[in-house]
Amino acid sequence: MRVAALREWNSQERRCAITPETARRLGEAGWTVLLQKNLGQAAGFPDGAYGDGVEWEEDWKKILPKASLLLLLRPPEEEEIALLRPGSALVGFLRPFDRGDRLRTLAERGVRAISLELLPRTTLAQSMDVLSSQAGLAGYAAVIRAASLLPKLFPMLVTPAGTVQPARIFVIGAGVAGLQAIATARRLGALVEAFDSRPAVEEQVRSLGAKFLRIDLGQTGATAQGYALELSEEQREAQRRAMLQSCARADAVITTAKVFGKKAPILVTREMLDAMRPGSLAIDLAVEAGGNVEGLAGSGDRVSGNGVRLIGLPAGENDFPATASQLLANNLAQLILHLTGKDGSLRWNLSDGILSACAVAGDGRVLWPKTAAA
Repeated sequence: MRVAALREWNSQERRCAITPETARRLGEAGWTVLLQKNLGQAAGFPDGAYGDGVEWEEDWKKILPKASLLLLLRPPEEEEIALLRPGSALVGFLRPFDRGDRLRTLAERGVRAISLELLPRTTLAQSMDVLSSQAGLAGYAAVIRAASLLPKLFPMLVTPAGTVQPARIFVIGAGVAGLQAIATARRLGALVEAFDSRPAVEEQVRSLGAKFLRIDLGQTGATAQGYALELSEEQREAQRRAMLQSCARADAVITTAKVFGKKAPILVTREMLDAMRPGSLAIDLAVEAGGNVEGLAGSGDRVSGNGVRLIGLPAGENDFPATASQLLANNLAQLILHLTGKDGSLRWNLSDGILSACAVAGDGRVLWPKTAAA
């Protein structure tokens, strides 16, 4: 049984799905590891670091037909699917919410597919939770980016030349990325305020030394995956009114709010941006899901009419590719080892709680949405 990984086609993607350490672990579990040459080069893992137990191939077209299990960090292209063997399996960020056509192609090809976005957030699956491990790095990256771009220091300084006031950071969304952003900004000495529509996270925010912005939104909650539930228009308007002053006070606003399976909500409006000082920042980590900052349509860097710098940061974890790859590859290895049977093959048992949650194609059928699986 071969587990394979390819170099990513997107030049912005610097992570790799298998590191030297996880290649060794998978090999010890009975898998033959087949990698495209220079797989980990961008993450700081040269081919020589993988040792002698790995097979190498330069041409990706020769790798796919040999793979029993393929690891990708993106949805597969049509020409890649056509080269996969029927009965093989694919694990990756497959974007089942908007790539249903690819799921149908995978099912028709007879490929079993696992979408990493759908891994359950349970105690058993915690070591496999790629979204959490990568989101934490993205939150860290957002704060480091803000610290490097703001025209002022984060910490308060008392000097003979006068007192320098600390930077003010407003974090919207206190999930994994938001909490890491809060913790990092506090360690750098900033004053931090945070908001989340889930009142239950207030204690976590306060435990990190930040102020929690309380807004009475009535009944709110979270999905089974831990994402905030979508708000009504009345709740969103109340939220916007309360957040206006927080944005106006902030030197940097960092948004991390996503709604599971839906477009990210606009939380920082043009009115809020107009209230911010020239030179301040709005960094959007939800930009790939539609974005939280009005007028910031995609990744990149632009300046608003009043001098606020808008930054779309869709994959901040790529700022730290060695660490991101280490965590990601460990998550993937844990998932693979969980699904590896005693005979060394992949167990496709949909009664397994982890597999049943994230399997999106198998045995000739599309298994997403889950109501479609019979």
